[in-house]
This record gives sequence, structure tokens and C-alpha cells, in this order.
Amino acid sequence: MIDVVVISVEETSSIYYLSPNSLELKKNDLVVFQLENMELLGKVCKEPYQEKSKNLVLPLFNVLRLATKEDLKTAEKNKEVAQEALKEAKKMSKNLDLPMNFVDAYYSFDNSQLILSFLAENRVDFRELAKKLASKYKTRIELRQVGVRDKSKKIGGLGPCGLFLCCNSFLTDFNSVSINMAKNQMLALNPSKINGICGRLLCCLSYENDTYTEMKKDLPAVGLVTDTPMGMGKVVSVDIFNKTYSVDLKEKGIVVFSKEDKE
Repeated sequence: MIDVVVISVEETSSIYYLSPNSLELKKNDLVVFQLENMELLGKVCKEPYQEKSKNLVLPLFNVLRLATKEDLKTAEKNKEVAQEALKEAKKMSKNLDLPMNFVDAYYSFDNSQLILSFLAENRVDFRELAKKLASKYKTRIELRQVGVRDKSKKIGGLGPCGLFLCCNSFLTDFNSVSINMAKNQMLALNPSKINGICGRLLCCLSYENDTYTEMKKDLPAVGLVTDTPMGMGKVVSVDIFNKTYSVDLKEKGIVVFSKEDKE
């Protein structure tokens, strides 16, 4: 078992599993931590606990220290400079005639990197833009091309359910979502109903998909010709919650059967 603390980072909407480095950390503490070749400021979202090593990507990066007042001032200054850099990047890309729609920008805590995210329909040769930004801000520039789902995660908003977007509020990664999940849940394949504000399939289609699969396991599929206590017929609908299915029988019309009748 390994000591682990979970840290969230506002700028990236990501969480990281780190070594608490023998520090006494409480939930909501602000900390400075090491991540590969840069430092970041984050918040403790789960206090130190023990986790099996097989569930972690080792070696873990370390929490360096609890954030000081000076650290917080540095973080605020970084945010201001990052917003200036975002405006400058938009201006420079326009002058270079680059089809880039910038989403956001943030500095690593130690100013070793300036990361800018952008949308584009195709790949963009942004080498000249990166050189100009590096020359102006005297730091390593990273330009990340993201998708429309990433943009929604950054910006946020309300979903068709009336709640804040899952991607912006608690999801840390995008799960694979397919049209087969909508079919499996017997949803109308209407893009306005099954697509999110990003234009892609709703992330929540994956939440109950396994449950639907399990509940439908012992029921016949719609369209299947099946044998019933009243003869052969075609399944026209299935009610997985009541464990019943309707069958169109010749001369008898549509008759509802239960899962037990099938057995």
C-alpha cells in the first residue's frame, strides 16, 4: 500500500494522484506540486490515504509544500499574464492568417511553460506563432489542439437535463460514447435529444448503459419472432422496467407477456 493524496487543478480541470511527501494535508488545502518538468498549484480534494500500487501509475510525483501567501500572489499574477498571452495569441494568429480558435491559456506555477488550447478543423502549422510567443514571453510555449468536447469542459454551461455539464463539474476524462448506447437504451435517435451542447453524443449515455444491458438480458429483442404460450409472434416492444414484452400474434393482436412467461 502506498500513501496517496488527490489534487485537483482549476486551470486544467484535472485531478492528480500524488505522494503527500510526509506532509500533513487536509481537504481544500492549496499546495504546490511537481508534475514532470513543471510545478503546478492545486487543491487537495481527497486527504492522504493508502492505495494499492497496482491501481497507480508509479513513480508518483510529490507534493512540494503547502502554498504560502507569496505562492498565491504568484498564482494570481500568472493568471493575469496568461490572459494577456491569450489575447496576444489571438491577435498574432489572425495576423499570420492561422485558422485557430483559442479556448484558454495558463502558466505553470514556476513559469516554465505557457500552455494555450485552441480549436481548429484541420491540423495547423503554428511553428511561427510559437516562436513569436516564446520570444515575447521568454518561456516554453505549448499549443494544444483540442476538440469541441474539451471546449465545453473548459467553458461549462447547462445540459438538456438542466444541470451543469458533467464534463465541467466532475468528469476528469471523456469516456467512449457510441450511438449503440442510445439504441440499447431505446432512445429516439434524434440529434437534438442525444447530443450535448458540444454537438457530440451525451456523456451520460454511458452512465446507465450497463444497467440497461443487464436488464434486457432475459428479454427478447424487438423484431424477433418468438414462441409464446399463445403461439408464435413478432416482438413489437419491450418494457425492461416491468420485465414485460408485447408480441403481435396472428388473429389475437398484440398481447403482453412477462419475463416469466418466456421462461
